[in-house]
Amino acid sequence: MELIDFILHFDKHLQDFINSYGILVYGLLFLIVFMETGLVVTPFLPGDSLLFAAGALAANEMNHLNVGLIIALLIIAALCGDNSNYFIGRYLAKKGEGAKLFGIFTIRKDYLDKTHSFYEKHGARTIIIARFVPIVRTFAPFVAGVGSMTYKKYITYCIGGAILWVSSITLAGYFFGSLPWIKANFEKVVFAIILVSLLPVVYEVIKHKLAKK
Repeated sequence: MELIDFILHFDKHLQDFINSYGILVYGLLFLIVFMETGLVVTPFLPGDSLLFAAGALAANEMNHLNVGLIIALLIIAALCGDNSNYFIGRYLAKKGEGAKLFGIFTIRKDYLDKTHSFYEKHGARTIIIARFVPIVRTFAPFVAGVGSMTYKKYITYCIGGAILWVSSITLAGYFFGSLPWIKANFEKVVFAIILVSLLPVVYEVIKHKLAKK
């Protein structure tokens, strides 16, 4: 319950941190985005809501936050996280059949081959779409690494996705987050952001089912 409260009211928690520690909030934001995108064991950390809240708080001159610096730092954090995830997956994939993730899940050779084929065919679009989907964006880089997706292709779309994700949501918070209704209903805004983020997945599922028919 505390985790849910942390995510849904992240704006208040972030404001409290700013009031207590000032510019150290830049480091906190960097760390959370890095962990949310770079560690497969922390997909539950706030992503979209963090960006939106950071943008909204930067719009308040009393917080002395620079929205341009926030965007630049969090793009770097997202890229560092994605690359860490990718190379962890690639390292485990090189162990071949019998390799285990955290000593629990066996990575089968046939799964590696199928994953590689999928990412080589659809990888570019998948990486960008996954960036906007909670939880999925945490696992997508790891799976790309496990599937040995060509790094040149991966990093190109990874950079584009990171810039688009961080910039769009942070600026949305910067320009609209200070509106009275949004400030008073931040929980509903978070739910709305999550719902919109899931739409690409719903679209792909429906499209796949229609294609089968």
